[in-house]
Amino acid sequence: MQAGALGLWGNTVIGLGATAPAYSLAATLGYVVLAVGDKAPAMFLVAFLPMLLVAIAYRELNRAAPDCGTTFTWATKAFGPWVGWMGGWGVAVSAIIVLANVAEIAAIYSLRFIGLDGLAEQPVVRVGLGIAFIAAMTWVSYRGIQISEKVQNVLILLQFGVLAVISVGALWLVGTGDAGPQAVAPAWDWFSPFGVTASALAEAVILCVFIYWGWDACLAVSEETRDADRTPGRAALLATVILVVTYVLVAVAVQAYAGFGTTGIGLGNEENADDVLTLLGDPVGGAALSALLLLTVAVSAAASTQTTILPTARGALAMAVYGAVPQRFATVHPRYRTPSFATAVMGVSAVGFYLVLTLVSQNALQDSIASLGLAVAFYYGITAFACVWWFRSSLRRSVRNLLLRGVLPLLGGLAMLWAFLQSAVDMAGKDYGYTVFGPLGGVFVIGVGMLVLGVPLMLLCARRLTDFFAGRTLRADTPVLVPDTGEPPIGGL
Repeated sequence: MQAGALGLWGNTVIGLGATAPAYSLAATLGYVVLAVGDKAPAMFLVAFLPMLLVAIAYRELNRAAPDCGTTFTWATKAFGPWVGWMGGWGVAVSAIIVLANVAEIAAIYSLRFIGLDGLAEQPVVRVGLGIAFIAAMTWVSYRGIQISEKVQNVLILLQFGVLAVISVGALWLVGTGDAGPQAVAPAWDWFSPFGVTASALAEAVILCVFIYWGWDACLAVSEETRDADRTPGRAALLATVILVVTYVLVAVAVQAYAGFGTTGIGLGNEENADDVLTLLGDPVGGAALSALLLLTVAVSAAASTQTTILPTARGALAMAVYGAVPQRFATVHPRYRTPSFATAVMGVSAVGFYLVLTLVSQNALQDSIASLGLAVAFYYGITAFACVWWFRSSLRRSVRNLLLRGVLPLLGGLAMLWAFLQSAVDMAGKDYGYTVFGPLGGVFVIGVGMLVLGVPLMLLCARRLTDFFAGRTLRADTPVLVPDTGEPPIGGL
């Protein structure tokens, strides 16, 4: 672990890269519009509020205990080993699910970029290239944080540059009347969340949770960040602000240019739902911009592959250091100073999950990304509640503590709890998503099933790793125990 390798911008880049803004918008914006109509910009603002509140909780917890275990470490300190372990499992589940999907997207859009649309429809070629992307980004993560930061700098600048061009270009054409008959003028009502049903709101918010998800990667590389008790928290807040501005701008531009018709590029056309972003490339900027958008989405997905592996491997390292998973996960490469074994396991797990879902059906892979919001809301909620409980004795000392360590994180946690429960109820229906398993919808089975899978794994670990589950290796007063050597604490394995 290379101490001091990242500054504020480098840490922010890791968080932005993990969100994969171009890919997230391409994959999700259409479905948000189908759920709430022209209220998509409002949903980005609504979902930003709990994200901001959770980010505040992360910042406060990181100031007190800058630890790459993040949710796992903080939840264990607050609620004990069982809740902490499941919080860590929620982080891992989120990563495994998204890695399979971003690898698929990176493969498809790369092939489309070079004009091989036919091969993009061939499962063997698509999956093979997707696995190659996972392997390549696992290798980059294995090699070290500095090369990872350099790669991400290039990829992030490309993404935001292209998103700015397409958004400003679309709005310019709408303003001059050259966008076509399908275009509509932006309206203030787009920013109002009122008039949306609870189920539609929950569906849109859980989709937006996925779009924002990833900024917490800033906190998982705190050991490699300068001023570790302050910089990661600031980077997380900065990343969320950059994202909300970008997402609202793109949503307004896409809605205004494409309109809400049910044919052509209209957002009411369900055939466009899985990618409304690249539809605008050719009409807004011609073949060159269309090709650049394809490349940008591919790059965005590939970047997310790498920045998802980075924090999750470090979370597994922390779990091993504190004795919650086998010690081998705490192995640090002697030259690259990265959690080598945990990084490799993350890559292999993602490939395995990718192959299993692909063999089940292409629809199952699509439903898995819809289920991702459940895992994210699960561990974000745990983190927010952990902040309130851990700092409960200091809440009355100042108005700042009451707000930033109590009221605001509590509201963020409650929002995540509501989004999780309401979405889980809705997802259980057979008409939700593309697959059905018995009496339940496939989105529910994949999302909740992956979380529930953690219970037997946790019980298996509890049989061997008794010191952790007895509360002897990680307590509220335990100092940070993730040193450069990766050695477990006394009483560990």
